Amino acid sequence: QVTLVESGGGLVQAGGSLRLSCAASGRTFSNLAMGWFRQAPGKEREFVAGISWSRGRTYYADSVEGRFSISRENAKNTVYLQMNSLKPEDTAAYYCAATRAYGQNVASDYHYWGQGTQVTVSS
Repeated sequence: QVTLVESGGGLVQAGGSLRLSCAASGRTFSNLAMGWFRQAPGKEREFVAGISWSRGRTYYADSVEGRFSISRENAKNTVYLQMNSLKPEDTAAYYCAATRAYGQNVASDYHYWGQGTQVTVSS
């Protein structure tokens, strides 16, 4: 079992930045690939970014490529999402998730989820 706890959300103006953190506890964190998803009211949960468990390979949704950066510190059991040049359409609840296989971008492929942290971008 893995427990994930997100933090770092908040209210920011368009063009601003935020860094989300996800602290993991439970089974060996370094063996898990991690991802960030987001869900806006009335919309499906969508993939944002993913990172492998060992070599730190990353991949992103087209909508955030070049603006967001995912990273991890296995020694701290923590994964981060640095969000720059934020837009009002980035407003959503952001979720951290863990899976056993790298390269997953569908929510149903992730086995463990955090409770979410709200990001609101004002225009």
